[in-house]
Amino acid sequence: MDNKTIYALSTVLGKSGVAVIRISGSKALDVVRQMTKLDTSKLKARYAYFLDLKSLSGVDTLDKCLLLYFKGPNSFTGEDIVELHTHGSRAVISSVLDNLSRIPDFRMAEAGEFSKRAFYNHKMDLTEAEGLADLIDAETQAQQKYALRQMEGSLKNLYEEWREQLVNIMAHLEAYIDFPDEEIPETVVADINNTVFKLRQSIEHHLASDNIGERLREGFRVVIVGRPNAGKSSLLNAIAKRDVVIVSDIAGTTRDAIDIHLDLNGYPVIITDTAGIRETEEAIERQGVEIAYQKIQDADLLICLYDASQDTVQVFDNIAKTFHNKMLYVANKSDNLTAEQCSSLLSAGNLVISAKHQQGIDSLLSAIGNIISDKFTSNSNILITRARYREALSAALASLKLFNLDKEIELSAEDIRLAAREIGKITGRIEVDEILDKIFGSFCIGK
Repeated sequence: MDNKTIYALSTVLGKSGVAVIRISGSKALDVVRQMTKLDTSKLKARYAYFLDLKSLSGVDTLDKCLLLYFKGPNSFTGEDIVELHTHGSRAVISSVLDNLSRIPDFRMAEAGEFSKRAFYNHKMDLTEAEGLADLIDAETQAQQKYALRQMEGSLKNLYEEWREQLVNIMAHLEAYIDFPDEEIPETVVADINNTVFKLRQSIEHHLASDNIGERLREGFRVVIVGRPNAGKSSLLNAIAKRDVVIVSDIAGTTRDAIDIHLDLNGYPVIITDTAGIRETEEAIERQGVEIAYQKIQDADLLICLYDASQDTVQVFDNIAKTFHNKMLYVANKSDNLTAEQCSSLLSAGNLVISAKHQQGIDSLLSAIGNIISDKFTSNSNILITRARYREALSAALASLKLFNLDKEIELSAEDIRLAAREIGKITGRIEVDEILDKIFGSFCIGK
């Protein structure tokens, strides 16, 4: 990261009432000096100024705008920040950015660079930065809720607490490595073993969230499976409330997996229609069936749809052997059934619908939403939202499982160091010097 002052449009480019152009860096006030008549020596932080924004030549007025100044380190990036709130026309934005580009030591910011500078200036850790990115990308209420929670430090506080405990253990072990003649007191050994045991339990519990956090970001995957002509495409059209798939009585019409995206109870859901599962010699259809099986493997929930006027749930027996805990049986074509048959299917735990006549669709969506909601509420409010967190935590757990004070103390200390380093990868804190601080701050060495 260089020391140049950066600038960028922080709002979407296009016609709008207001556009925000953000400038951050040690020379941010050069904008005020060269493009306004304000006296920077009298400039108040966090105060809005309404003024004429001039070109660098001082001849042309680019816009009438609001100017705000945030003095570092009490700013988003930790540096001096100037914000220009201009009108949102392309002409105004273009002229302002063009003038900024001609100020010495100014350059256009790279993607994410404001947040990167905030990280380097200790204004946020990596989990908070990624929470901010998720909040910007949030499309559902649940995504907004969990992203905001992460941005406010829920994951950071948890991981830093674990890492702090590991650093404390390292401090003890390093001290005894430096003074090998000293015996580790039994009380210290007991405390270390107890701390490691509790940490292992906490991390294992945290990892047992069934990828719920990742699904919150990417979308909960629901796949419609069934035999040809079970009504899968009709169901997808009914859910989407538009024709997204060709519906035909000809078996094998659907050759590829087709997705629609929904917001169910505030949770992002991707519902996928797949090719009818059957043995076939036709090459393209066979490829579609292979894609269907792959989608089944990746699914969080299977809507097992069958023509209740012809088949039973037994058509899914092969799938049920592997995926029984994520299957929702849905009996379709209720318009061809008697009231007694529908009642019997409902009593057996099936959902009964008619995709063709769009009957029972709301009940099906409600059932899917409840299943997803239950998965979230049954897990901790602090969720693993990225695969890299899970990988680092799994590696940390593996090191903690190897820890044993019965082996050489140097090897035990290495296990703890590796675990702390993996957790530090998540937040971006991988510092060795703080171990020395713990040693000299907690022990009376050299007395």
